[in-house]
Amino acid sequence: MFKANSENPFQGPHQQSYTAIGGMDHSDARAAMIMVHGRGATAESILTLADEFGDHGLHLAAPQASRFQWYPYSFLAPTERNDPGLSSGLQAIWDVKLDLNQKGFGDEKIIFLGFSQGACLASEFVARHPAKYGGLIAFSGGLIGDSVHAENYSGSLNGMPVFMGCSDIDPHIPEERVHESAEVFKKLGAEVTVEIYPGMAHTVNHDEIEHTVKIIASVKGN
Repeated sequence: MFKANSENPFQGPHQQSYTAIGGMDHSDARAAMIMVHGRGATAESILTLADEFGDHGLHLAAPQASRFQWYPYSFLAPTERNDPGLSSGLQAIWDVKLDLNQKGFGDEKIIFLGFSQGACLASEFVARHPAKYGGLIAFSGGLIGDSVHAENYSGSLNGMPVFMGCSDIDPHIPEERVHESAEVFKKLGAEVTVEIYPGMAHTVNHDEIEHTVKIIASVKGN
C-alpha cells in the first residue's frame, strides 16, 4: 500500500498543479485546514465552503487536482485502476501538510476536510498516514478500493475526531462503505461520529456544518 513521503516523493499528474490558499494568514491563524475538492470541482470552490463555518479563524489550503479529478474511476474500483491519480493525490496532500508543518502548524492543529471524491481521498490519506491530527471531516465519502481490509491500516490516530456524514441513498457512496470506513478509523484509535441522513441529496447539510464547527473550535482551543 503506497504511503506518501518526502524522501522519494511520488511523481504524477497532480504534482504539476497548484494549491489555493484562503482564510487567515498562516502567521495569525491558530489552526489550519486542508480542503480537498470533489470530482469536476476546483480548489477555489471548496474554499468557499469555509464561508459556512462562521468566524473560523483558520488558514486554509486546497490542492487542485489535474483535470479536475483525483482519480478516473469510482472509489469502489480496485485501487490499482485509479493509479497514478490516487497515489499522486495522496502525495499532493502530504506535500500540503508538510508545507503547513513548516509554517508552524503541528499535526494536531491541522484538520482534513473533503467532499465526495475529495472526502474519499482525504479519508484514505489519514488512514494510510495516521497521526494525532486536528481531525478528519468526510462529507459523502469513505475509504478507497473494491473492498476495505482493516488489516492494511496500522498506526494510531490517538483519539483525534473523525466526522463522517452521508445520505442513505447517495448515488456515489454506499452507506455500507461509510460504516466500514468508520470501523477502520475506530481501530486506529479515532473518536468517530457517523451521521446518515435519510433521503439527502449528494450535498452538505447544516447539521454537518455544525459538526465541523465543533471540531474547529476544539482544535483552536487546544
